[in-house]
Amino acid sequence: MMTTVLITDPPPHLVSELRQRRPSWRLHDLSDLPSADASEGRVWAFIDWICPQMSGLELCRRLRDAGPTRRAHLTMVLESADMEARRRALQAGADDYLLGPLDADRIVERVDGAGARTAALAPRQVHRHGGIAVDIAAHQVRFEGSIVSLRPNEFRLFVHFLENPDQVFSRGALIEHLGKHALGIDERTVDVWIGRLRRSLVAAGAPDPLRTVRSLGYVLDSLE
Repeated sequence: MMTTVLITDPPPHLVSELRQRRPSWRLHDLSDLPSADASEGRVWAFIDWICPQMSGLELCRRLRDAGPTRRAHLTMVLESADMEARRRALQAGADDYLLGPLDADRIVERVDGAGARTAALAPRQVHRHGGIAVDIAAHQVRFEGSIVSLRPNEFRLFVHFLENPDQVFSRGALIEHLGKHALGIDERTVDVWIGRLRRSLVAAGAPDPLRTVRSLGYVLDSLE
């Protein structure tokens, strides 16, 4: 599958190094909303806190609402580790965040790591939980035939719960499962991911299958 990487106002040396290391990637300057042909395949966007044309938060919101990038993985590049900035980034629609500045090593590690984890789910397999069906290969969730739109993190978390029912996972364990334990992700970010997952399912008419275990984490109870 084609990989498209969108970066806000990337310096020439960064673009050059990425093209040398990953010549198959499509790289685009994310100074504004990309066109449909610039958002093909697996799309990952790295959004600066301050962008040339608008704030990074506003750009993140627009990318999340735009058709070509609605399911893209959005990473906000923060200028500091301020907790309020992290919260605002997630509220704007970011899947995660990292502390800038960007470099080729970190971008390759993020994108390749996500690709490897997705490939591990490649065999055609459908998980079911009541009226909810999750097709891993198609990266698609349906409830009674209707599509449920989930972002990448929420999709992978839901698959993880479905593959391990009746097991309580701590927030730290869920961060580690997503491969983000070395990135300084705050455990409260997991609550945001879970909240998004629940709201998406409920909005589609599905029951909330997750249970919060106080002081421990979350669990998906199997159906008797």
